[in-house]
Amino acid sequence: MDSREDFKPFIPAKKIIPELTIKAVLVGLILAVILGAANAYLGLYAGMTVSAVIPGAVMAFALLKPFKGTILEVNIGMMGAAAGEALAAGVIFTIPALVILGTWSEIQYVETTIVALLGGIIGVLWMVPLRKALVVKTDLPFPEGVAVAAVLTTTVGGEESSKTEKGSGVSGIWLVVGVLVAALFKFSQVALNAARGTVHGIIDIGKYKIGDSEKTGYLYGGVATSPALLGVGWIIGPRISSFIFVGGLLGWVILAPLVALATGLPVPGADPSLTAQQAEIQITDALSLGGGNADIGYKIWGFFEIWGNYIRYIGVGAMVVGGLFTIFKLRANLASGIREAIIGIKGGQIAAKKRTDQDLNFKFVFLLIGMLTIPVFIVYAMISQLWAISAVMAVFAILFAFIASAIAGYMAGLLGSSNNPVSGVTVSVLLITCLILLGFGVSGAGAFGVAILIAAIICCAAAISGDVLQSMACGQMIGATPRNQQIAEMVGVLAAAPVLALVIQALDKAYTIGSPDLAAPQAFLMAGITKGILTGEMVWPFVIAGAVLAFVLILIDLPVLPVAIGIYLPFTLSVPIFSGGIVRHLTNKHLEKKYGRAEEEEISDWELAIKQTDVKPKEKVIRTGLLLTAGLIAGEALMGVIVAFLIIGGIDLAIFAYPPVLPAILIWLFIAVLLAYIPLRETFAKE
Repeated sequence: MDSREDFKPFIPAKKIIPELTIKAVLVGLILAVILGAANAYLGLYAGMTVSAVIPGAVMAFALLKPFKGTILEVNIGMMGAAAGEALAAGVIFTIPALVILGTWSEIQYVETTIVALLGGIIGVLWMVPLRKALVVKTDLPFPEGVAVAAVLTTTVGGEESSKTEKGSGVSGIWLVVGVLVAALFKFSQVALNAARGTVHGIIDIGKYKIGDSEKTGYLYGGVATSPALLGVGWIIGPRISSFIFVGGLLGWVILAPLVALATGLPVPGADPSLTAQQAEIQITDALSLGGGNADIGYKIWGFFEIWGNYIRYIGVGAMVVGGLFTIFKLRANLASGIREAIIGIKGGQIAAKKRTDQDLNFKFVFLLIGMLTIPVFIVYAMISQLWAISAVMAVFAILFAFIASAIAGYMAGLLGSSNNPVSGVTVSVLLITCLILLGFGVSGAGAFGVAILIAAIICCAAAISGDVLQSMACGQMIGATPRNQQIAEMVGVLAAAPVLALVIQALDKAYTIGSPDLAAPQAFLMAGITKGILTGEMVWPFVIAGAVLAFVLILIDLPVLPVAIGIYLPFTLSVPIFSGGIVRHLTNKHLEKKYGRAEEEEISDWELAIKQTDVKPKEKVIRTGLLLTAGLIAGEALMGVIVAFLIIGGIDLAIFAYPPVLPAILIWLFIAVLLAYIPLRETFAKE
């Protein structure tokens, strides 16, 4: 593995410019609240959140520009925004499950705020000793980190936002083009409902005799027409995107059709145990999937139900084993970080560090992590009334937050924060937590509460860790001081946590968690798993199958996590990521043919993201691509946040009830062609 110990950042380590200033911290604080609230709604409404790393950077730049903010101040503002969004994901994926399970009758403000605060701070703290191991001593691509570094060095330019430098050899116009193209397309999809955001299709592949009855076989295919996912695929490259796609094929094209053939497709609203409201949500979802066609929509819904109830757990099993194996592979890096930490705790002196390598004091960090066990224990004990078990589980939560943070951080480095399946890490933690509780002989509503609250703290920690590392990777590229970034992230957590609890309370009162207007799909998943394990109805064969698959992949030396992520994610996300990887492969092949392989290893995407002068023709192609993909990711993410506010404000601009498919496919393919053509256009002209 490559190490980035000697990486030369945009702002040299010896140079000191304003960074952790009051104006930068205030901007981070404001953005943490705004983006945290927007994402809390988005997550409860659609089951996903938009990573705030890039929107946060763009908004921080806009707010600090009149005050002549430096590039490092803009970066600090971004850290606050990222903290608010990440914390929102951790809270909304888990806390509403307590209402769904009946442990709480409504969202409790104080408990929710405390859980969010504890989980968020633990996530930031665990990333301090893990930063070097995951950012500096690996070759993880950190796609959003690369994108945001390209955004900052192109928009802010030199040191101050008022002094943007020219002459980088690559025009910043491609960043603007990417932003506009993706933002307008996203607006047409989610606000105007004029083009489909995801396209689904299902075909009948004939009848087959299973036992005494004849069953129909089905094959499903789909794609999210997302410019941002194309950009992520382009940045992470053909190899990783191919493994994600292989996982998608395994789950959706091989295993799900076999289960569908054996059991038949479930029908929306048919389960007698559902309430009228839940049945209505299922039928509405099915019609949406089929674009208004009930017959097709019901079949696609049935396919998704099979994936959600069975196949997804193969991904979870593979993720647990793959995540632990990843930590094992990084053991040397982690050990050196911990060794350094122990020297720091003992008061020993390590050789004076350069500015870009200074973390929060390790002694303070580990002391604070230890002290946080007490409030975690009190929260668990007060809610469950199980004092002895709560003490054990509080220690378990702190230690597991470390493992979950490391796994989530690694996956964010691999795929980016937006596509990081934090819910998958949380599901893995829930599985283990519920098994431990069963081992103690604990079940019932009290056990539900402890299980979900442990998961909530760990989910918040894992979500934060992904965003922290993405921002840390950007900081490493532009020359930020890690300690200042870690402080800014904590400020973001402290600002967002009290507001998130209010937002979720208000949303529950206005729309009701579990209604069609606030479906909370991830929270329902967590509630289902908790109930399933603690009542003995869990689909263990699928989890075990995933774990076995992971062991096989390890034995044949193939990367486990990208395949596991492909099985766990909807197929519609794997396809555009893979498509972006194909475009990057074609770009690389063209460059290889034109310039040969001699320069290939000379410069990385990290270096190209910040390179401003003496850009060689081959490097110019990749830097143009990085700017364009950064724009695509930024444009879609920003528009996602803007539309979230429109939805919160009750502004409905929809043109169609069910948006048309063809415009979405054509525009998305056109954007893929642009992604292939724009970086290479000068090489074509010279030919």
